[in-house]
Amino acid sequence: MNALRSFRLWALALVAVAALAFFSAPSAPSSASRVAHLETLVRCPSCEDISVAQSNATSAVAVRHEIEAKVSSGASDNQILTSLEATYGTSILLSPPTSGLGVLLWAVPVAGLLLMVVIALRLAKRR
Repeated sequence: MNALRSFRLWALALVAVAALAFFSAPSAPSSASRVAHLETLVRCPSCEDISVAQSNATSAVAVRHEIEAKVSSGASDNQILTSLEATYGTSILLSPPTSGLGVLLWAVPVAGLLLMVVIALRLAKRR
């Protein structure tokens, strides 16, 4: 019974933190913050596994300028990322795609976490 009470407290704390993060998030990001965010999502074309925000390579600087130009022209984040993917290929993004086989990279860890929660709840009920 003690484990179940402890689990409920942790679950309540997790919900409180998620709600706080959700309600404290800014509603309309500025152009500079959009550019900075997009730069962290895009891989440097000539570097290994670092974003264009972290690199000073010529290709990274070119991609940063391209992102800035597209943000200032009014393109959405999705349009900018899609354009970069069309130009440089799918490997330009640091995070895996959320379609096709990329779904497995997102779904497997979530399914594993849910499985651990179910097992923990069943063990707590047995005690």
